[in-house]
Amino acid sequence: MKRFEGKVVVITGGNSGIGLATAKLFREQGAKVAITGRDKKTLDEAVTAIGSGTIGIQADVLELAALDRLFKTVSSQLGKIDVLFANAGVAKFAPIADTPESLYDEVFDINVKGVFFTIQKAIAHLNDGAAIVLNTTVLNQKGTPGTSVYSASKAAVRSLVRGVAAELVSRGIRVNAVSPGPIMTPIFGRTGLPKEAVDAFAQNILAQVPMKRFGQPEEVAHTILFLASSEASFITGVEVEVGGGIGQL
Repeated sequence: MKRFEGKVVVITGGNSGIGLATAKLFREQGAKVAITGRDKKTLDEAVTAIGSGTIGIQADVLELAALDRLFKTVSSQLGKIDVLFANAGVAKFAPIADTPESLYDEVFDINVKGVFFTIQKAIAHLNDGAAIVLNTTVLNQKGTPGTSVYSASKAAVRSLVRGVAAELVSRGIRVNAVSPGPIMTPIFGRTGLPKEAVDAFAQNILAQVPMKRFGQPEEVAHTILFLASSEASFITGVEVEVGGGIGQL
């Protein structure tokens, strides 16, 4: 029997990168999967790539009514939820002296407010004993030039893991975080920086990785599946780094 046979999994931002890789693995392991994304074209393409047993729901995590519709749709079409991967987020960088209020608001709204209300709206639709996994970053542990807003937003998510885990433990719901290091995903093209700056930033980060390479989305996805599985049944409130040793060595 497959590890997640018959389980219902919801992944926000499941139309690309880590979210898409994770959705594919859950589906391979027998789960019924619902993914979200803001762009209908990439969402439809992702559903096709993942395969049958998958539904795509266009939703913006900043629209609370859209989150309500998301979880009602999942419950009616697939059933109550066993795994929630709150993955939707943005990575935009600028030196603190050059950070406009609009960038600050966008990053904190999506990365913190969006995650908070995704969890809040999901609670009534979760099975007892469900698993929640949030997506943070190794940058919440390191001081890195140009990443202050992004790093602070993900540090808030790390703190949220502990608070939500404490509130939901009585229902047997476990809440953990995966903390990716430099991973080869499309998000590098959406940082808001010129290509030259992105390339320089990437090389600077790569030089700090003890394993001397970027990670692949699938390497993060395998960790998410572990945290969501019965194999992690005595683990809650933690952050697991997948970064080639960048935060530890």
